[in-house]
Amino acid sequence: MRADGSTHTTAVLILGAGPAGLVLGNLLRAADVECVILERRSRAHIEQRARAGFLAPESVAVLREHGLDAGLRAGGQTHGICEFRSAAGRFELNYAELGRGEPHTVYPQQNLVTDLVAEFLRRGGDLRFELTAEQIHDRFGDRPLVQARDAEGREHRFAARYIGGCDGARGLARRTVTVARTVNEYDITWLALLAQAPPTTSTVVYGVHPDGFAGQMPRSAEITRYYLQCAPHGDALNWEEPRIWAELARRLGADRHGPLREGAIIERSLVHLRSEILDPLQEGKLFLAGDAATSISPSAAKGANLAVLGARALAEAFTRAVRHYDHTALDRYSADLLPRILRAQQFSNSMIELLHPPTGPAAAFRRDLQRAQLHSLATSRSHRDFFAESYVDI
Repeated sequence: MRADGSTHTTAVLILGAGPAGLVLGNLLRAADVECVILERRSRAHIEQRARAGFLAPESVAVLREHGLDAGLRAGGQTHGICEFRSAAGRFELNYAELGRGEPHTVYPQQNLVTDLVAEFLRRGGDLRFELTAEQIHDRFGDRPLVQARDAEGREHRFAARYIGGCDGARGLARRTVTVARTVNEYDITWLALLAQAPPTTSTVVYGVHPDGFAGQMPRSAEITRYYLQCAPHGDALNWEEPRIWAELARRLGADRHGPLREGAIIERSLVHLRSEILDPLQEGKLFLAGDAATSISPSAAKGANLAVLGARALAEAFTRAVRHYDHTALDRYSADLLPRILRAQQFSNSMIELLHPPTGPAAAFRRDLQRAQLHSLATSRSHRDFFAESYVDI
């Protein structure tokens, strides 16, 4: 590794230019707090990488309050209905008219990232692409230092008062901290698909089927996200498109509820459902947000929303510490954010149990409970209200 011999200094160093890192950076720039964002991927890569697109009302409010919602206002779509399909039939749940009466806003994450990058740079932000953070030194000291490497192999060093670890579940920040953690590896894998095809219905569709979950998540008028439960070590990534569409149609009951609108599969990947809870979310001068702070399954679309709210809390705490030498909010960052994380994890776990066929010795009994839960969700107003509130809450 070649060294350029220089050390850069800043008040806050942010690892990762996903939603958490970019919201954090934008809020710090608005508060006139110096910061630098390091991102190991190229700008083109992060602005094209398709991810979740469901934003909860509180996340939308954060973006609006801080002037980060221009693209969202122009291209976001309001969604307030989800649909469940099973052997018992189908029912719609209008969650926007239940609970607190709040909908989601669908806005593809790559579009949000594109907006946030442009706004951060417009605000004079320092964003270094294709720079991989490799080591964090002295995180318990007064001036932690991050050692990074660029695409040409040159070494760069960044000293900061605080580090925001927003570089994901496999990033350097998560690997560095030694805090307590609990993990649940679900024996469930999804084939995640992006189809160049209009959604069959305008709603999210959850297919509960004995052979595995299937789901439709509308993204735009021309693009639809599908999920298909598959064997964790099988060959689902290599399935031919006719087989994929046939399996989706079978599990979503297309013969009873109408055919799917098919199109080219433009992206596919495997998602292994996994949850991890860290406590605390900080160690020394290193603070975690987004996927670095907690791994959560995508079954309830909570990940991006936890990222936005965690970034807001961390931005406020860093601003107080840097500008006013008040460390109160930093000291309680974990205690304030963890209840939200735990609540999201609990609902995500309940969705996993609701959507996937039970396995193991008590599978038949748990299938009966699953049927009872679906029936209650279809018929009980109090159950539907509780579900609606949990579905959009963070």
